[in-house]
Amino acid sequence: MSDAKVINETIVKKVFDELHLAKKVAVISHIRPDGDAIGSLIGLGLSLQESGKDVQMVLSDGVPDIFNHLPGTNLVKKKMHGELDMIFVVDCSDRDRAGKALNGFPLPDVNIDHHPTNTAFGKYNLIDETAVATAELLARYLPEFGFSLSKPVADALLFGMITDTLGFRTNNMTPRAMEIAASLMRAGGDLPSLYQKGLVARSYAAAQYWGAGLSNLERDGRIIWATLSLDQRKAVNYPGKDDADLINFLATIEAIDVVIMFVEQEPGLVKISWRATPSFDVSRVAMYYGGGGHAAAAGASVHGDLIAVQPEIIGTTKKLLGIN
Repeated sequence: MSDAKVINETIVKKVFDELHLAKKVAVISHIRPDGDAIGSLIGLGLSLQESGKDVQMVLSDGVPDIFNHLPGTNLVKKKMHGELDMIFVVDCSDRDRAGKALNGFPLPDVNIDHHPTNTAFGKYNLIDETAVATAELLARYLPEFGFSLSKPVADALLFGMITDTLGFRTNNMTPRAMEIAASLMRAGGDLPSLYQKGLVARSYAAAQYWGAGLSNLERDGRIIWATLSLDQRKAVNYPGKDDADLINFLATIEAIDVVIMFVEQEPGLVKISWRATPSFDVSRVAMYYGGGGHAAAAGASVHGDLIAVQPEIIGTTKKLLGIN
């Protein structure tokens, strides 16, 4: 992994120096936020706030209801405002993924991420693709920067790590990540409760939504895919724009190499997610469509009809991954 993106410690020192001088700071993350986006945003935001800084935490899509159990989610806004000394973007592979949160503002001062497809769009880019989650990076560097890991911060960062690794079982897990998780537990992170809420508990609406997706599951050799329409989401009153984590369930099906999930965001816009076994790198497919992610998990958004886009997406996936 000699060409991996690993954080430059000289840049870390520059971020450290500028951050300690900054008084007004904003932290933002990506649209359709997942557990790592929420955990990283809240973890960094609360830690800076506890140090006495004026902090804005911003998500253009807001906080999905399933994450409201985390302390600090009530502080998240949908827009930045006023003069700022520094803008942080966390767990966001490119500027467009931040949605409208950066509208009217310059490129971020600090871009913190673990996605290998990150475009390094910040003034300072702290990118380490060897980290299992962006929350791992923050748990590693916040103490070095002299900021606290209080219980709310530890809970947020541990939640980010748990959800992005599906409970510490993804193939990028490392001993370092486990050690950092243990340090967050020592700081008060409640692993059993966070695991239950992040990976096990599911709303009735989400279960119905899963049923809609499972009812149209299709297969072609070692590829499977499922579809969730806007009408299906409205019919069960599911509040998010995601797939309620259905794709990770589908990825447990035996004798399958690639899973594709098609989720209609709005008429004419489809969110596509891929999951793959270690033999395949689906981030290549996602990048082809302007998205990004990891070898085993990636995503992109495309314009078009929910059903009409599928043959091309499936065909391109096969072609780029060399699947017959």
